[in-house]
Amino acid sequence: MPDLSSLSLSRVNALDAIRASATGSEPEWDFLVVGGGATGLGAAVDAASRGHRVLLVEQADFAKATSSRSTKLVHGGVRYLKQGNISLVLEALHERGLLCRNANHLVHALSFVVPVYSWWEGPFLGIGLKVYDQMAGKLGLSPSRLLSKAETLEKIPTVEPEGLQRGVIYYDGQFDDSRLAVNLMQTIVAQGGVAANYVACTGLLQRNGVIRGARLRDEESGEEWEVPAKCVINATGVFADRLRQMDDPEAEAMISPSQGVHLVLPKRFLPGESAIMVPHTADGRVLFAVPWHDVVVVGTTDTPRKESRLEPRALPEEIEFLLGHAAKYLSEDPTPADVLSVFAGLRPLVGGGGGKTAAISRDHTLLVSPSGLVTITGGKWTTYRKMAQDTIDQAELVAGLERHPCVTEDLLLQGALAEPGPPSTTTPEDPLAVYGSDAEVLKGLAQQDAAWGKKLSPDLPFLAAQVVHAARTEMARTVEDV
Repeated sequence: MPDLSSLSLSRVNALDAIRASATGSEPEWDFLVVGGGATGLGAAVDAASRGHRVLLVEQADFAKATSSRSTKLVHGGVRYLKQGNISLVLEALHERGLLCRNANHLVHALSFVVPVYSWWEGPFLGIGLKVYDQMAGKLGLSPSRLLSKAETLEKIPTVEPEGLQRGVIYYDGQFDDSRLAVNLMQTIVAQGGVAANYVACTGLLQRNGVIRGARLRDEESGEEWEVPAKCVINATGVFADRLRQMDDPEAEAMISPSQGVHLVLPKRFLPGESAIMVPHTADGRVLFAVPWHDVVVVGTTDTPRKESRLEPRALPEEIEFLLGHAAKYLSEDPTPADVLSVFAGLRPLVGGGGGKTAAISRDHTLLVSPSGLVTITGGKWTTYRKMAQDTIDQAELVAGLERHPCVTEDLLLQGALAEPGPPSTTTPEDPLAVYGSDAEVLKGLAQQDAAWGKKLSPDLPFLAAQVVHAARTEMARTVEDV
């Protein structure tokens, strides 16, 4: 794993590389990836690790929107198994296993308990989850099993006891989405690519009807460039149609934004180490209550929205929906006064025509326009790596580049703990644990300056050194970025 100090993780250096290509003092890029969420970051990692010359730009900060507003789960999708989408579940379970290995500092197994209130649900769920286990194969986690009522209450003591008959326990992955995004950005640089935040794509460059680059603007200074590239990859999530219509103003919209809202509740609502999974809600989704950093994340909703916004807001009815469903399964009914915070994200679902977004496919969609714009959208965090592989396989053809094999199945991401190797000196409770192999860099900062080794707040575990580290190696430009 490269030492962070050896990487060119300065935004200034990234802008210099953009200027150099725009002025012709450096060659054109093989790939210009627009969008710094999970999809774009993954595509740039894949391309850079194949040896291509790659630039990624993001209009705000990395994972600013949807990619930092997930349920924090790396999962195969129990709901998709129920829908009969076997291929999607198989792919997601395989990718879950790869993520557990390649980002082992951020992904861990989490037990989920499904409370059973009807006699027939127990065997049905038990069989379904055994199939789920078997589909994961060698990359599986711990096996699922039926629980007695007493065992269920021991695992999730705050579950509604009235009518409870038993439970089913199974295992999926939990991860830190925004930290993974930062590590992907660092991995791009480690593999020889360039990434820059707060750089917007304002237009596309065409030559003889073929896209050969893009107009970019530094959102901080206003400086603009025309940057040449053999292929432009549109990985802008819910904003994908905007870039497609820069290419072709007549392009029909393909994105149906779906809003997912999560509530953050105090730890007392779920004091154990297991999550709760409710397999069916009024809108056809599953509902999760997940332990997360001494709080509980409850979600999510699936609300069709007409507009794609960088800062979506939760609707009152969505908050009411989550509180109402949580009250059905928790012994203490949460109220609006209990909600510590709310976060919302928009899923870039493909198609649907304004119908129920819970029924729209979560498979990713890859589209190449007549002028060569490659658009990748849909999917989810769990399958980001496979989406990237499919995208670069196609983009190599569009760019007329020699085909290089994908290597990301075995590529450890920045911060991952190599095996074998010296054990980490952090513990899971340590705020530096999520930095993995880079935790020693932060410890060095804390020792370098006594003020950097102090907590930012007596109520939180975070150190001032983490702010310094974010500015130096994560391109953090604002307090929100940190």
